[in-house]
Amino acid sequence: MQFSRPLWLCTQPVDMRKSFNGLIALVKNHLKGDPNSGQGFVFINKNRTLMKCLYFEPGGHCIWSKRLEQGQFASLGEGVSTKISLTQTAFSALVEGFDMEIKKRRKRYQKAE
Repeated sequence: MQFSRPLWLCTQPVDMRKSFNGLIALVKNHLKGDPNSGQGFVFINKNRTLMKCLYFEPGGHCIWSKRLEQGQFASLGEGVSTKISLTQTAFSALVEGFDMEIKKRRKRYQKAE
């Protein structure tokens, strides 16, 4: 799955019974984000076996989900903050089962906005 906008990972475990309205409320109240911005919001349950992504595209909100039959998603970096920014690479690594801990990030060029 490719996202062209920023992705945010909620670092607190989430009840996966939540659907559109529940996840939208979490984005607004807990993550202090705008669910209509087009950004993606990633949620993982307490057991780290279920993941849901909420995002907005023209026409409405979408939810993408994945349930692991075996294993767990990587640690969420709990205690750091309520949300952390994910690059497309970090999101792909999370979905594929790689550990997301980065010891040192190499400097890269970024165009001034």
